[in-house]
Amino acid sequence: MDLSTNTAPAPAFRPKPCLARIGTTIFTVMSALAAEHKAVNLGQGFPDFACDPALVDAVTAAMQAGHNQYPPMPGVPVLRQAIASKIAALHQRAYHPDSEITVTAGATQGILTALLAIVHPGDEVIVLEPCYDSYVPNIELAGGVAVRVPLTPGTFRPDFAKIAAVLTPRTRALLINSPHNPSATVWSEADMLALQDLLSPTNVLLISDEVYEHMVFDGQQHQSAARFAGLAARAFIVSSFGKTYHVTGWKVGYVAAPAFLTAEFRKVHQFNVFTVNTPVQYGLAQYMQNPAPYLELPAFYQRKRNLFRAGLEKTRFKLLPSQGSYFQCVDISEVSDLGEADFCKWLTSEVGVAAIPLSAFYGDGFDQRVVRFCFAKQDATLLAALERLQKL
Repeated sequence: MDLSTNTAPAPAFRPKPCLARIGTTIFTVMSALAAEHKAVNLGQGFPDFACDPALVDAVTAAMQAGHNQYPPMPGVPVLRQAIASKIAALHQRAYHPDSEITVTAGATQGILTALLAIVHPGDEVIVLEPCYDSYVPNIELAGGVAVRVPLTPGTFRPDFAKIAAVLTPRTRALLINSPHNPSATVWSEADMLALQDLLSPTNVLLISDEVYEHMVFDGQQHQSAARFAGLAARAFIVSSFGKTYHVTGWKVGYVAAPAFLTAEFRKVHQFNVFTVNTPVQYGLAQYMQNPAPYLELPAFYQRKRNLFRAGLEKTRFKLLPSQGSYFQCVDISEVSDLGEADFCKWLTSEVGVAAIPLSAFYGDGFDQRVVRFCFAKQDATLLAALERLQKL
């Protein structure tokens, strides 16, 4: 059959308004540009090194043991128990593995599913900008209205007066992220207590994106929403095995929430993914029996952060603090007069290092002359990038 002769007219199509304005993500654009120019890609947030071979062996063993059919919809029990045990040990909060832990196809699916489960048409959901690029489209897909509140420019600290000012009877949920992507800031205990006090008299639910929970530096402690009774009682807590174990391509995460919220979450989960691949779940459960890989992660990434920052100090970039995550933000004011987006394109094509503009994380494209690098890379990759950046 000659497919070239198929000239039937396309049907009339009207895109959903919330999708009509969405284009290709900045991460895809910059990674493609980096590949085109053979640049060192410090833009997209993923490691360029392998995971622990023992984790691959655990998944392989699960496959060979016959764990290759559908698992239970919420996740295999042994993995849910391992997750509950980890949260109890680290944050002193008991979640029942049967009714309060759900294994998801990555953190992004967990966040979308939570929003689909709780947001009614017209409900407002507060996001704190700069924020990860899936948040607002997820809210709008759920029929909600995103209410954008800026984190304080320069420090990226939460402004609770501004959050309080937008709380209304229509506010359904608040979405927070710590350690924070893209700014690499970490919420303190005082921040979490202030949030708890703010939400206490309301029925506002919380979605706490904690995918970088094991990347907190300089002796700080990750302040999970699970640690605070008034927050845990209203929160979906989202995390990611991909970030923790250097396997972002596996797309496996989890959501912990009180039973009444988990019941609603699973009503959606069963119809948008149903469940997550079986052998990886069994492999992760086996691997989690040893807590050392995630307990040692802060020191692992702090060393990479320090290596990268030491090299950047030999450039004209102004370094912002990197308290957590695997990102480093820099002020470009002394390097170029270009705006963030144009600077990142120039840096990729002319210098050979890819970065991400912070303006991509704001709905209005707010440009404060700051760009983000990812240091979740082999030392050789970081040193190659630094050699090029130090010529600026």
